Amino acid sequence: MLTALTVDALAEIPARLALYFQYSFVWYAVIVGVLIALCSSLLGVTLVLKRFSFIGDGLSHVAFGAVAAASVLHITNQTLLVLPVTLFCAVLLLRSGQNARIKGDAAIAMLSVGALAIGYLLLNLFSASPNLAGDVCSTLFGSTSLLTLTQTEVWLCVGLSLLVLIVFVLFYNKIFAVTFDEAFAKASGTRVELFNLLIAVIIAVIVVLALNLVGSLLISALVIFPALSAMRLCKSFFGVTMCSAALSVLCAVLGMLISLLAATPVGATIVAVDIVAFALACGLGRLLHR
Repeated sequence: MLTALTVDALAEIPARLALYFQYSFVWYAVIVGVLIALCSSLLGVTLVLKRFSFIGDGLSHVAFGAVAAASVLHITNQTLLVLPVTLFCAVLLLRSGQNARIKGDAAIAMLSVGALAIGYLLLNLFSASPNLAGDVCSTLFGSTSLLTLTQTEVWLCVGLSLLVLIVFVLFYNKIFAVTFDEAFAKASGTRVELFNLLIAVIIAVIVVLALNLVGSLLISALVIFPALSAMRLCKSFFGVTMCSAALSVLCAVLGMLISLLAATPVGATIVAVDIVAFALACGLGRLLHR
């Protein structure tokens, strides 16, 4: 009996998906999710290798504080405030060298908890929303706003994503050099500070784009998991980058489809699929590299 019910449920999946994809908002969500996953995975390899993995988490908390401020100020298009603030903090963090009084990891921690606390305080003191807990939860963990994206928001996401992809492709060799050996890159004439600044700008754009998809607390998972999974399977920088991109897009699509079918939170489901992919990559990597 149980087996028959399971078979019937599985047989209904194609019909249910076909029904969902009749609606434009589902297509918008998938397009945005794929683009965000692709962009975050490409830069994730660089961040993991440069030991900047935690910066995505710190900037996502900054973005939460900026979203809270935008809500309190009744700014309709919150990106107009969130993007500049996140960009400024990203540049501030990545350009703070070893001579800074507050070292990089401490600066990230201070900025992270400070922005999170101030954002929550602003929402509690000045928010006019009747569902404050729901607003905070959706901002932290991702929300159904992904399924109510307007065409303008989709085009904005497409534009910013294409900009990130073009910059990554054009400056791939320079990013590669800066990732592995800054001293050598500087000696060979590469403007290391400029490319670190470029990396900071791209990180900030990705964080702002991913805010609606997975929420501010889970953004770093999109950056870290695909890169770490790819490193278990490939050895070259190019191979890891391509594998990371493919895994990230696959996990994002699977996560969104599962979320649609099972009515689970989009962001948490995508991250759960990323975790499963990482576990499988670890097992496959051991078999391939014995």
